[in-house]
Amino acid sequence: MEFVVCIKQVPSSDKIDINPETGSLVRESTGAKTNPYDLSAIEACLQVREKVGGKIHAISMGPKQAKTALREALALSVDEVFLISDSCFAGSDVLTTSYTLAQAIKTIAKPDIIFCGKQSTDGDTCQVSPELAEFLGIPHALYVVEINDINDEYIVVTCDMGSYRETVKMNFPCLISVEKDSFIPRFSSLRNKIEAQKKPINTIELKDLEDKDKNNYGYCGSPTKVSKIYVPEIKRETTILDGETDEVVDKLFLKLDEWEVL
Repeated sequence: MEFVVCIKQVPSSDKIDINPETGSLVRESTGAKTNPYDLSAIEACLQVREKVGGKIHAISMGPKQAKTALREALALSVDEVFLISDSCFAGSDVLTTSYTLAQAIKTIAKPDIIFCGKQSTDGDTCQVSPELAEFLGIPHALYVVEINDINDEYIVVTCDMGSYRETVKMNFPCLISVEKDSFIPRFSSLRNKIEAQKKPINTIELKDLEDKDKNNYGYCGSPTKVSKIYVPEIKRETTILDGETDEVVDKLFLKLDEWEVL
């Protein structure tokens, strides 16, 4: 069987610069790590491969720095990795990101299952995986917490929908988006980490895709634009009220009235 896992490199800190023109994160301004939800997606895929066999392709869309996340995937025993990187992909919103991933997957393989993490810690939209499935025209299941059954024709999963759980059966090809705490990532050995540094990372650019119109990608192709972005300023003022209890209470009520709280 053929599997594709979508992973993303995200900032390792909440202190990050922002491009004021595009509203996108300046990822070079802080450290980076593999999105925790995507590590769970890798684990879910590894568990499926252990049951039915097959080949795992991991893909990541981003700058050259994202190779670090792909090498982590290689260290976890992913078979082959691809970096989707081109200057015209910069500034993508969730829709163009999903479209770019769909175009890239078509050049790699015809996967039976695509695995995604529920969300990324920098965007938190939870929209890329269902949009990716729609672009590929395949069924999908979100918030997957358990893989109940799998064979050569279909997979059965349990989805946590908040107030209830549902069991979903899907024929291949399909996409599943997994919850982070349900598939705890395994550790890679030192030997595997060393070997991962020697393995190749394939690059996919605009010229490799079926749709080569750059206006359909990146900031140009994104239907949503950030009109304004800023870092919130937290301003606090401290007032100490002295005196006996009754006196302090009176002063407090006067202050609350002054602030129009009452």
